[in-house]
Amino acid sequence: MDIRGALRTGISQLREKQVASYTLAAELLLLHVLGRDRAWLYGHPEEPIGAQELDTFLSLISRRANGEPTQHLTAKQEFWSLEFEVTPDVLIPRPETEHVIEVALDRLARRELRAGRAQKTNGEGFIIADIGTGSGCLAIALAKELPAATVYATDISPAALAVAGRNAVRHGLENRIHFFESDLTRALATDGAKESTFDLVVSNPPYIPRRDANTLAREVRDHEPAIALYGGEEGYELYAGLIALAERHLKSGGIFVAELGHDSLPAVQPLLDARQWTAVGVSNDLAGIPRVIAAERRPQK
Repeated sequence: MDIRGALRTGISQLREKQVASYTLAAELLLLHVLGRDRAWLYGHPEEPIGAQELDTFLSLISRRANGEPTQHLTAKQEFWSLEFEVTPDVLIPRPETEHVIEVALDRLARRELRAGRAQKTNGEGFIIADIGTGSGCLAIALAKELPAATVYATDISPAALAVAGRNAVRHGLENRIHFFESDLTRALATDGAKESTFDLVVSNPPYIPRRDANTLAREVRDHEPAIALYGGEEGYELYAGLIALAERHLKSGGIFVAELGHDSLPAVQPLLDARQWTAVGVSNDLAGIPRVIAAERRPQK
């Protein structure tokens, strides 16, 4: 069988099982097996595919047809133009989470300009925390964008921290990102991180309502970690603790940025109406859904 035939077979099997984005999934799995890029794939449609490679490809197609995410089968996902290892121990990074990076960088730049300082494009002197880091995608993307900043990243899951640590090594950031295991009640009180220390706290917390579990795609419900998905019965229960944590540890004028669930804004925004916060803002994603909420720790008088 040649490359074209293998790809057609994979696409047909995934389409028959009504797999979302079946053409893309078949392409990614074939590229993974062959160790090639898309340009080569479509430039060599008549190239024979080896029997072992074909067996491996069709096995992956079968697993994808049975619900395993493509990212778990290839063990990778792109985020912020960077490649990340992903496993069933971490949430697969989503494109909408990139809005957290965009908002955080914009808020930091505007804060520097308001203060009459030259914009710190390298993040010199900045101390940043990523709460619930998972694969490490937010911490690593920010460390790449702000190469002179110091970054702390926490997660309640040791298995997730192991993946995040490997991703930091992959991107040459193992000496700049400090990972440690913690939950929302003590996340930044260890490893030398003191209160009123941080310039920026970011988070993509679990926010799916547990009552909605049966409505999720099986790829998500059956294969991604529940601890990273569900934020309680209503989905927004963890935000109060997250915001209280940020309040304790941000400097005056420090910035808090968090991803929102699709309907969590009405429950979350009032938590930032307290006197400790100012400049509360909400950014929509490309679908028009409120996706990121941000605020600044009100300067102490």
